[in-house]
Amino acid sequence: MRETDLIMGRFADAHIATLTEEELAEFERLLEVHDQELLGWVTGELALPAEYDTALFRRLHRFHHVRDGKQ
Repeated sequence: MRETDLIMGRFADAHIATLTEEELAEFERLLEVHDQELLGWVTGELALPAEYDTALFRRLHRFHHVRDGKQ
């Protein structure tokens, strides 16, 4: 899905060099999530499961919303 690719790709472009090994593993885990589900979590249209409520996901969410002026 193009939207998910943009969300994940832009975040990766901006932050991949500074992610720890643990954060990289978490990022890879997020990449395995079905696109529509991940997009729903980022946009707030779907409830975020507790097991994905991580510091990295919150960082990704904040990056998307600040970038798009949705704070």
